[in-house]
This record gives sequence, C-alpha cells and structure tokens, in this order.
Amino acid sequence: MSKKKLWSFALMLLLALVTVLAACSSEEAAEGEAEGEAGEEEVQDTLIFGRGGDSVTLDPIGATDGESFKVTKNIFETLVNFGEQDTEVVPENMGLAESWEISEDGLTYTFDLREGVLFHDGTEFNAEAVVANFERWAAGGPDEFPYYGSMFGGFGDEEGHIIESVTAVDDYTVEFQLKRPSAPFLKNLAMSPFGIASPAAFEEFGEEFGSNPVGTGPFQFVEWQRNDTVTIERFEDYWQEGLPNLESIIFRAIPDNSARLNALLSGEIDLADGINPADAQTIADNPDLQLWERPSMNVGYLGFTTTREPFDDPLVRRALAYAIDKQAIVDAFFQGYAETAKNPLPPVIAGYNDEIEDYSYNPEKARELLAQAGYPDGFEMELWAMPVPRPYMPDGQKVAEAIQANLADVGVEAEIVSYEWATYLEKAQNGEADAFLLGWTGDNGDADNFLYVLLDKDNIGSNNYTRYSNDELHDILIEAQTETDEAKRAELYKRAQEIIHEDVPLVPLAHSTPLIAGDADITGYTPHPTGSDKLENVAFE
Repeated sequence: MSKKKLWSFALMLLLALVTVLAACSSEEAAEGEAEGEAGEEEVQDTLIFGRGGDSVTLDPIGATDGESFKVTKNIFETLVNFGEQDTEVVPENMGLAESWEISEDGLTYTFDLREGVLFHDGTEFNAEAVVANFERWAAGGPDEFPYYGSMFGGFGDEEGHIIESVTAVDDYTVEFQLKRPSAPFLKNLAMSPFGIASPAAFEEFGEEFGSNPVGTGPFQFVEWQRNDTVTIERFEDYWQEGLPNLESIIFRAIPDNSARLNALLSGEIDLADGINPADAQTIADNPDLQLWERPSMNVGYLGFTTTREPFDDPLVRRALAYAIDKQAIVDAFFQGYAETAKNPLPPVIAGYNDEIEDYSYNPEKARELLAQAGYPDGFEMELWAMPVPRPYMPDGQKVAEAIQANLADVGVEAEIVSYEWATYLEKAQNGEADAFLLGWTGDNGDADNFLYVLLDKDNIGSNNYTRYSNDELHDILIEAQTETDEAKRAELYKRAQEIIHEDVPLVPLAHSTPLIAGDADITGYTPHPTGSDKLENVAFE
C-alpha cells in the first residue's frame, strides 16, 4: 500500500472513530438530561392566593379590613404574636420582642427587643423605631388610624388615651407607661394593625406609605396593581433563618365566588378563601385539592345607622330584628358552616352571655312594633349589600335579598344598594347608609375587641359604623378594660350584651366557619381565627 493510500485509510478510520464517539456521547448526554429531568423536578416557589377583594391600604395602622391585613401580616411584624391557631400571647411565639415584664400595678410594660433585625429598606429595628411608630400613631386621628383609637382609647392628649408614654430605655429595651391598667393591652399589641414599620420609610413616603409598605416581615413589597394583584417576595435578610419557604406570593382579587373557585379548579390560583359552603363537597371530593376550616371567631350582622330616621328609634330596630328569619338565612347560604347569632360576641369569647333570649322570627310582632313606632304601613329604606364575600358572610348580595323579602312581608320596602368595597366601607363609616350588611372577625380573642370596638361611642367614625352611643354601656366597657380579674370582666361584658340586646343597634345574623381551599401539594398553611394568616411556613411538596 502506498503512503498516500495508507494516509487515506488512516484518515477514514479516524473519521469513523470520531463519528462513533460523537454518537455515544450524544446518547449519554440525552440519557443524562432525561435522568436530570426525572430526578430534579422543579418545586413551585410562588403561591397565587385568590381572594374576594383588593386591599384598601398596605399601611396596617390605616386598615380596618381583612383584605388589607391578609397582605400586611406578611410584610410587617408585631412586638408580640398570637399562637399558631389561638389568641394566646407567649414569648415562644417569636415576635419582635423576646420577653417582657409587667409591673404589679399593671401600668408599666417593659419589652426586651430582638437584636439583629432589619427593615426591608436595610435600616435597623430597635427601640427608637418602636417609639417612632407609636408617636406616629398617637399623633393621628380616627380617620387616619382608626384601630389605634379603638384599642388605646384615643389619641395624643385625649382624656381616654391610655398610653402615657413610650420610651427607649436603651437600644433594645422599650417601656410603655399606661394611665390606667388595660387587661387586653398585650393582646392589642399582637393585632395586625400594630405591625412595626420602618421610620425612614414612613417619613420618606408620608401619605403614600400605604402604597409603599416597609416592615421587618418574611416578605417585602414588590408591586400593587389596584383591583388586581399585590405581589410580595422573599426578604433575603429576614431574621428567622431558613424562612420564608416561598420566593414570592401574589394576592389576586377575584370578587365572584364561582369565578374564584373555577380559577382554583383550572390551576390559575393555588389558594382561595371565601369558598361558598355549597362548594365544600366539590372540593373535598377532588384529590387535587384540600379544604381548610378557619376556627370561628366572627359575627355577620345587619347594622342600623342609629342617627338616621327612622332607625334612631329602638322600636323600629327591634321590629326589624323580629322580621328577619336568621335560621332560613343560615340554612340557605351557610350550608351547615354557621350558627345563628344572638349577640355581637361569638360564643368562643369569654364573657359571652348565653342567657339572652334572641329575637325570634315573628313577622306579626314586627308589624305590631312598627305600628307602635308610628309606621303601621311600613316605610321605604336602603339596604346596603357588601360587594365582596367576607369570612362572616360568603354572599352579601344573596343575604340582602333574603332580608329584603323578610322586610317586605312587614311592609318595609328595602332597595338594595352596593358600592366598590373601599367606598362601601367609607360611606357606611360616615353614616350614609340606612342599614348595611357587615361583620367582624375578632382581632385578639377578647370581648373588648367586639363590644367596645364595634359599639362604644369612642369608636364612632372608626369601627362603630352604627354610630350608636350609650353612656351606661360606655362606663361598663371602660370598667371591663381596667378590671384585671377575668371573672369580674366576664360579668361586666354579660351586662353590656343585655344593654346592646335591648337597644338593637345591629342585628347579629350568624357566626360562621370560613372555608379555604387550595392545591393538594400545599404544606405549612394554618388558618388563624383572626383571619390574618402568616405564610412564611407555606411550601409546595
């Protein structure tokens, strides 16, 4: 064989060998990729939370609605925390304070703060930050910070304001001096409105802080597309190591219950609250979904604006209480996930008065009382229906229609009216409604949080939407706040419920068990009775 032929033969062998090796390499790579795809399946790290409405504000101290707290609970943290599924306050629950001491006279609370905590803007959390927050809140008013006035008896130098001073003893010690003992003080501090915000941020953004929230929580704010979505993402410098589990959460507003359920069924969202009780079995039967029951601590009610005629007359209010068939409403719209209510306070709260006899459904009695009040032929009125589902009332429109039919039976013509959620709350708060559907989910598990907050004269213009004022009731509720003996407090609250029942500023309708549904792969989600859920432990399997 010539050298030329020998060289050609060698080249052909080399090319054949390269081809074989390349083919083997490609096959091995393909097998490796396939094995990688099978062995390294991507785990979902974004939760899409479908809810019944948009937030009103993302500044927790300015909020009164659950849709706002649903988001802010994960951006901000409080000095003390409730238990995972209760409203007990203990140091082990990991708030921004590690421990605290209370003086024997109940007037001084001293908190040792957690060190090494950062706000989302990189500034440091310390005692001065706590002082700055309370100074900001105390300098406001009921229109700006309604919860502060409701929980602490007013603002600034007002007579009822129970906080005398808040002082930074050193970098990580803060002291509260009270004017009088306050039995629910610790529980109040654990409530969602009192999340500690970055002083640098609320000074920078001013009135726009509600659209630019900055806290110390496991998630930081990213974007708010009004009436659509709020996006928050993992805060990399969060003080609890290894948390949160998720990279981001998108809260998506879907007001219609059926549309929200369909979005869950189709996989557009991963978690949905405000589930219609009628849909519970559908979810329970679906292996790809799971159903949670939120511990019940709420009341849904029909409120009367007691400063408007004819609702300034207790006889009229009492007549309408007799006109409403509560049991039919609960049977039709709650499907076994509620009980009828006779007090503004749910039975799970200490101080509940079970001896009160409810206004039974009695149209004849209703007509008799209306005649006594000077309305033998009834009257015309507006009945406001909530535009969004709430935990205490899954479908406000349908409940309004049922009440409308009940009132028509006694000669009262009710026109159903509704507004966008934030407008609805604002107008009702300002006393513009004749009667309105609303409700309350307890913030701290204390009777004070229902009776004083909803019906005391101090809270007209904030959470007392009925604008009801009764001096005897006020004195009892203030005494109950100051009393530290729980048995004596319970008796005071029972007396308060008797007064409320007699005056009927609102008609309690139902105490519900709210339902939440979600993807079967979700772990670490624990619904809280307050309705404000912490989501740092949530993950996907």
